[in-house]
Amino acid sequence: MKLFLPKQHGAWAMLIIPFWLGVIDGGFIWQDIPFFIGWILLYLATYPMLLLFKKKKISFYTKWTIIYIVPALLLMLFPLIHRPSIVFFGFMMLPFFAINAYFTSKNKDRAFMNDLSAVFAFSIAGLASSYLGQGTLTLHTLIFPFLTSILFFIGCTFYVKTMIREKKNTIFKWISWTYHFLVVAVWFICGFWIVAVAYIPSLLRAYFFYGKKLSPLQIGIYEIINSAIIFIILGIQLHILH
Repeated sequence: MKLFLPKQHGAWAMLIIPFWLGVIDGGFIWQDIPFFIGWILLYLATYPMLLLFKKKKISFYTKWTIIYIVPALLLMLFPLIHRPSIVFFGFMMLPFFAINAYFTSKNKDRAFMNDLSAVFAFSIAGLASSYLGQGTLTLHTLIFPFLTSILFFIGCTFYVKTMIREKKNTIFKWISWTYHFLVVAVWFICGFWIVAVAYIPSLLRAYFFYGKKLSPLQIGIYEIINSAIIFIILGIQLHILH
């Protein structure tokens, strides 16, 4: 049986980076493993689940929702038993899921607000994985696993749109360039130079790749490299802070 998988390949970075930055922040425990696998399966389940709102191929999408969500929920029992209050983060994600469902039902999956909603939902996973390990949320946690992920993936959204759907929109181009520059500048001003360095590759690719004829595959490969760079550098920053 061929697996029914999401077409948004960039979402895999959003699955991995916030979650494991949260693990670095909160400290690794063995429950992180079933938690992460369950988190992946939950993401896989939301893809056909959201497509149900298009009201087409109902039985097909229902089947795949069940195939993914049952083992996802079973695996989620491990972190839930260890720290029951972690369910709060699931509730935090629900409004963003509702926003995604709305845009899907209107066939506006690529809308910027839909992407933004997904960024926040995925970044909440970083709070959850950090909380699982240390049992508390601090300002430090809100800034590093959470805010850093949000800022990075919003930048990715701007960049990808300027390369594909908004490549002829000069206003969008300047919004993207300004955003990337300000993110780096603000981190430097706040004294977090390591974090600022982590965002410099994003700034450079947003500027120098604009207008270049890159295929979606090439864009994706460069984004994988950029995601790996920022994960490593932010991981170093978290290690230093601890």
